[in-house]
Amino acid sequence: MSATTATEKTTSAASPARETGGDRYAPTDRTVPTRSRDRARYDRETVHSILDQAYICHLGFVRDGAPVVLPTLFGRVGETLYIHGSTGSRPLLAAGKSDPGLPVCVTVTHVDGLVLARSAFHHSLNYRSVVVHGTAYQVTDEAECRTALDALVDQVVPGRSADSRPADAKELAATAVIRLDLTEVSAKLRTGGPNDDAEDLGLPYWSGVVPVAPAYGAPVPAADLAPGIAAPDYLAAL
Repeated sequence: MSATTATEKTTSAASPARETGGDRYAPTDRTVPTRSRDRARYDRETVHSILDQAYICHLGFVRDGAPVVLPTLFGRVGETLYIHGSTGSRPLLAAGKSDPGLPVCVTVTHVDGLVLARSAFHHSLNYRSVVVHGTAYQVTDEAECRTALDALVDQVVPGRSADSRPADAKELAATAVIRLDLTEVSAKLRTGGPNDDAEDLGLPYWSGVVPVAPAYGAPVPAADLAPGIAAPDYLAAL
């Protein structure tokens, strides 16, 4: 059975999309920011674009009455996020309970620039972020689990899942994945230059933006790679 890959970004049969207002997610009390509301976005195109350009998320939940935030891999398939973990991890064990699941908050952030103003107060960042609230559940269906694992691999390097050995039964048993539907979602962005106060414009301090972007080096082959196996074309696309 061939699994849906993250590069296709389609909705798996095991996890249908939830409509929350056509091309937009419906704002809620938790997704409307208290500051800089003009930077908030709720359209699916913006949200999906921010998610699809990342592969690390921060998973927040409450454990023993205290907040915990863990960085981990994720993948998107349609209107679902799949988040990777170990079968022995506490959040995965909590999410494995069918009722009520695990209340979580998932965040993804890109830093696009360092905004340097004339005053320390107005220093900022240009960024793109997504925040997802909801209840996560452990994936127990084997076909959906394979789809999720392919999505996790392709989220990091698009096309890689089809160019590697899929997980065997033992590896599947040692791996856990939780599913979070994209229902209560918002994006927030900042672009542009510094917002200096008018009275500071004459100060003798440099002001502007230092762009920030990810960089990939040339692929380094494994020491035990068999001769004649060239780096695949999809690595060049990075």
